[in-house]
Amino acid sequence: MNIKTNSKEVKPGDTFIAIKGLTVDGHKYVNDAIERGAKKVVVEYGEYNIETEHVPDTKQYLIDYLDAKYGAKIKTMKLIGVTGTNGKTTSCYLMYQMFNKMNIPCAYIGTIGFYLDNEVIELDNTTPDIIKLYEMLIKCYETKMKYVVMEVSSHALKQDRIGKLKFDYGIFTNLTPEHLDYHPDLNDYAVSKQKLFTNLNEEGKAIINIDSEYSDMMMVNKHNITYGYKTSNYQILDYKIKDMKTIFHIRYQNKTYEVITTIPGKYNIYNILTMIITLQQEKIKLTDIIKMTPILKAPPGRMDIINYKNNSIIIDYAHTPDAVFNVLNAIKEYADGKIYCLIGCGGNRDKSKRSKMGFYATTISDFAIITSDNPRYEKPEDIINDMLKGVTKDNYKVIIDRKEAIAYGVEQLNNKDILVILGKGHEDYQIIGDQKLHHSDKEYVLKICK
Repeated sequence: MNIKTNSKEVKPGDTFIAIKGLTVDGHKYVNDAIERGAKKVVVEYGEYNIETEHVPDTKQYLIDYLDAKYGAKIKTMKLIGVTGTNGKTTSCYLMYQMFNKMNIPCAYIGTIGFYLDNEVIELDNTTPDIIKLYEMLIKCYETKMKYVVMEVSSHALKQDRIGKLKFDYGIFTNLTPEHLDYHPDLNDYAVSKQKLFTNLNEEGKAIINIDSEYSDMMMVNKHNITYGYKTSNYQILDYKIKDMKTIFHIRYQNKTYEVITTIPGKYNIYNILTMIITLQQEKIKLTDIIKMTPILKAPPGRMDIINYKNNSIIIDYAHTPDAVFNVLNAIKEYADGKIYCLIGCGGNRDKSKRSKMGFYATTISDFAIITSDNPRYEKPEDIINDMLKGVTKDNYKVIIDRKEAIAYGVEQLNNKDILVILGKGHEDYQIIGDQKLHHSDKEYVLKICK
């Protein structure tokens, strides 16, 4: 695309649109864009020595421009948007896998990257900025994708990063306290999530987790499909764990179906069900979907199991209290030995969740190793002290250096024990101050467990 909102990305011949952001006003960088070769600028104020278009709202201009130029092409594909505190990545990744295994071309956009055919491109945000998002969608169109499944974050919804995109499906996974460093309160967070369901097309369907206390708030669409343990269109009846498999039953239209998955955890039943519902609503036989479900894998960094001697090391992205609670309880259901939990919290983010995460790590696991995550501009010691405010037992050890903490955790493993390394999952970096240093939990585990 020859339009840019970041002056550093401007190439000769581009049009630069000066957007007023939350912290930065793009009008400050108009001259930089001109020096880099912009042939035109779109602004709300100011006079410049090249073609200049004045508009009342540059952000709205960009949204309208992208829709007018590319909207028709994007509408030839079906868009599936997934929002919620936890489960977005797994739900999307399961759908992406299943569509493609059924030879139905599908792309994925979200936390673990942009998946198109056999290519994976890393992304900076769960939902990219609006120009990059449209660029990806056009690439999907050009490669003849029939479906695009994407994670839609509360930040993206509040900041209008999805523009005028209309979704064929909006999926709500759950909502628990998160991102309260950005949202002023939980209601604002929920209202932002709700926006996805006002952006469905005329025949669009909302797939809602009825077990969430926020389910009613998301039912603003005329086509609502519910799922969960409570009475719903797709009701979960029971579940059990056998031979490292989760087996559960669902009731749909007065018929009962058995589903088997190798992806552990009661909470993952919800994620699997979003996939089943979406594909079944797309006229794929329910029995065909269920038949293929056992071959699906969890996304990178989600319940990623590494065998070490006769022990297990599990790497997971869980970084909210609810996710930590769910992951540890899922592991507890099939653990034979002790559970060691390595955990930290990110700096310059919502502080209210730290004590809860410290509490769950020490009460659900047998022993917790409390360490550094992405401290950013905070002192790791201060973050850890916040976590310890929720700790009521003495079954923990503080090791600030994450590599040392991992090595210590591995050393503790004895006989059928499990080390759960939480917080970073697929990430291959650690942010300390303004530095983004290479670090991968999985890479380091494999290195020391040779």
